[in-house]
Amino acid sequence: MTSVLIVDDQALLRASFRLLVDNEPDLHVVGEAGTGAEAVALASSLRPDVVLMDIRMPEMDGIEATRLLDGPRVLVLTTFDLDEYVFGALRAGASGFLLKDTPPAELLAAIRVVASGESLLSPSVTRRLIAEFVRPSSPTVKGLERLTEREKEVLSLVARGLSNAEIMAALHVSAGTVKTHIGNLLAKLHARDRAQLVIAAYESGLV
Repeated sequence: MTSVLIVDDQALLRASFRLLVDNEPDLHVVGEAGTGAEAVALASSLRPDVVLMDIRMPEMDGIEATRLLDGPRVLVLTTFDLDEYVFGALRAGASGFLLKDTPPAELLAAIRVVASGESLLSPSVTRRLIAEFVRPSSPTVKGLERLTEREKEVLSLVARGLSNAEIMAALHVSAGTVKTHIGNLLAKLHARDRAQLVIAAYESGLV
């Protein structure tokens, strides 16, 4: 059973999300919060697996709340597909984002993907977002110098939105080899998940 904390300053939206999530046999809403500050407090006491996080809220926005959370995976919900606040949330540690008008089935699937430890990165929207708001700030990102040429190649493919299977096909390597490379990238770049690898690739100028 995957536990979910819903965070949004609109009570009607929270109620809608709760009804949707609680109708699934493997998902369960453990709480609701209307501000970022409430979200941090509830996440600390309830220890949810996934937090559905709104960005624009009073008192404390979703970016700061995401930065303060320790443990749960964060799935950001936003109204706009090119919103600088979303990039800030990814930098703060969110595992992905969706538009609020996403079809219900896709939202439920996204919760399960994030709960499993993966990142939810829509290649089209995420690449546009990061290309718009990330500018290489320096020739290297911390840890980049430790990467092998093959690892840099894999990092570049991850940043372009390729799945593990697509990277396997592109590089003609096994699934195990791709997983090893991804694991090495996460460790060397001190990245929590795929979303942060994408950001590192753009900031270092690899993409």
